[in-house]
Amino acid sequence: MTFAPGPSTAAFPRAWTVMRQFAGSGRAPRRQFLPPEAVVKLLAGAEALLPVLDAPELPWALAEAVHDPAYLERWRSGAVTRAEERAMGFGWDAQIARRGRLSSGATLSATQDALTYGAGLHLGGGTHHAYEGHAEGFSFLNDVVIAAAWARTQGIGRVAVLDLDVHQGNGTAHMLEQHSWALPISLHAAGNYPFVKEPGGLNIELPGGTDDAAYLEALEALAFPALRSFQPDLLYYLAGADVLAGDQLGKLALTLEGVQTRDERVYALARELGVPHVTVMAGGYNHDPEQVVAARLNTLRAWLAAAPTAT
Repeated sequence: MTFAPGPSTAAFPRAWTVMRQFAGSGRAPRRQFLPPEAVVKLLAGAEALLPVLDAPELPWALAEAVHDPAYLERWRSGAVTRAEERAMGFGWDAQIARRGRLSSGATLSATQDALTYGAGLHLGGGTHHAYEGHAEGFSFLNDVVIAAAWARTQGIGRVAVLDLDVHQGNGTAHMLEQHSWALPISLHAAGNYPFVKEPGGLNIELPGGTDDAAYLEALEALAFPALRSFQPDLLYYLAGADVLAGDQLGKLALTLEGVQTRDERVYALARELGVPHVTVMAGGYNHDPEQVVAARLNTLRAWLAAAPTAT
């Protein structure tokens, strides 16, 4: 199925977002999420660096390529059960469903940018807990799996997912487990949500309190060799800010400097491999929202420095 994000005169490099569409929608759906004033600050900081485009809505047909249609119909119509709402982490409303479609549309648009220019970025996304037929952990559409499946229809062969959110990407691991063309890699905290881990792909668990040095060593010694061996044709990078010390839902202890170094090393590896790459932001629930904003903007700066036409 063809997909177009809509006409735009914004030159590359550029980013995609759902922030403006929901800027006036009141408080975040969970207390752990960024408060509205921090979202405004993040968007302003991003717009000072490059054009930021509003996300298009994902066609339901593209979601149905990887998700169970009956499951999607429940989310489309509001017929989800209380158990499904509990697993998701908040109750259903039409705006939640629309936001999921917009977020997945942003990741798909960033994928188009990667296939066209060599890199793409979504200031959000990374809903890696969604399964084929059920929602978990603030995720009801798996945006990266949807976009990867679409990229396959455009001639992409091997797809790697480097998931550096503090939580295992359990939905992604499960959905890609049977596909030889995919390699999901998850570097995450042990003893954290999801408490039952999926076996698919390469899973690297780190003890609680892991600092910058130990984290970067595991990234370089375990995750990067797997990527070099796999030789992907497209790379998705989940640049979680929930690895920072002080995260409400994380157990690691990285500094802003450590996360920035992580980002720079990921983009250096993408350049080494000569592979187009898509960045999504994944989780970030710090007690200090300023830490999340700073980490996001640092990721954006690192991405810009590595983008093919950035100067």
